[in-house]
Amino acid sequence: MKKSTYCVSTLAVCSLLLGGSLSASGQHVDQKAKTTSPQTKPFLEDKKFTIRERTELVSLTLTVTDRQGRAVDGLSPHDIEIYEDKVKQKIEHYSAADSPISVGVVFDLSGSMQRKLDSARESLERFVETSHTEDDFFVVGFNRQANLLAEFTDGESARHRLSFVRAQGETALYDAVYLGIEKVLQGRHSRRALLLISDGQDNASRYSLGQVRQRLKEADVQLYAIGISRSGSSDKAELRIQQRGQMILEELAQLTGGQAFFVSTDAELEQATARVALELRHQYSLGYTPTNQQRDGQWRKIKVRINRPPEMPPVIVRAREGYFAAPF
Repeated sequence: MKKSTYCVSTLAVCSLLLGGSLSASGQHVDQKAKTTSPQTKPFLEDKKFTIRERTELVSLTLTVTDRQGRAVDGLSPHDIEIYEDKVKQKIEHYSAADSPISVGVVFDLSGSMQRKLDSARESLERFVETSHTEDDFFVVGFNRQANLLAEFTDGESARHRLSFVRAQGETALYDAVYLGIEKVLQGRHSRRALLLISDGQDNASRYSLGQVRQRLKEADVQLYAIGISRSGSSDKAELRIQQRGQMILEELAQLTGGQAFFVSTDAELEQATARVALELRHQYSLGYTPTNQQRDGQWRKIKVRINRPPEMPPVIVRAREGYFAAPF
């Protein structure tokens, strides 16, 4: 969210005191003594008083697709309605430009990824090739702990950094996502996203799911998750664990206006990463000043609607679910 500060200056009012002036202690000072003594200063001086009023511009990244996942371009501000807590807002900023973005790749390096590591690395190559040429990337790798493998750099350098790692250990997924959120907020671009690639549910993190969920609600970051299914298992307990992991990824992605994909083949993995890259290049950037200016720290729910003409097919709209109206 961007903060705008407006300043209003007023002229100081100077009062003439007949027969003398007041000293800083409040005592009467003879006018003649005041003018002849260099150590005596008048209490009233010309000053400018500044009144500061802060307003909050809420920024929003909007994705609109058809039911096949293809981007819907060409929408104008008149086609879009934003509601905050069911109250319609006035759109003050609008852009549909293909602008660069800061991206964090959060990559699973746990032992269960050993056989899938090469295909996951290849899918990242497709992701980078499809991304904007001015995007900047960093890489977080995680197994039993999360580590920053590459600082912000170009896509090819970030992808190359994963050539030197191997898969082993447990899965600290929540720690990795939390680290990714903190790092991507340092990105130089106004739009920020995380691409999470993993095949399992967390089993080693210090952060909890609730803490990750809360941090995502506080940050203006989109999360895209690609879950690699563990094929070939018929164990009911294992399947339940896998289903729970998918539900968690879907929940976190939906909260941020991102999306979760679940794949089981190398071809599906490559298609999913390419689709995320394309989606990030076909989004709408919007901004509005909320009608509710109370900074009470409460959660404000956001809803976006598209005024589509009758000839337009049904669309799917995704944006973050809301924000906290934190005090300045």
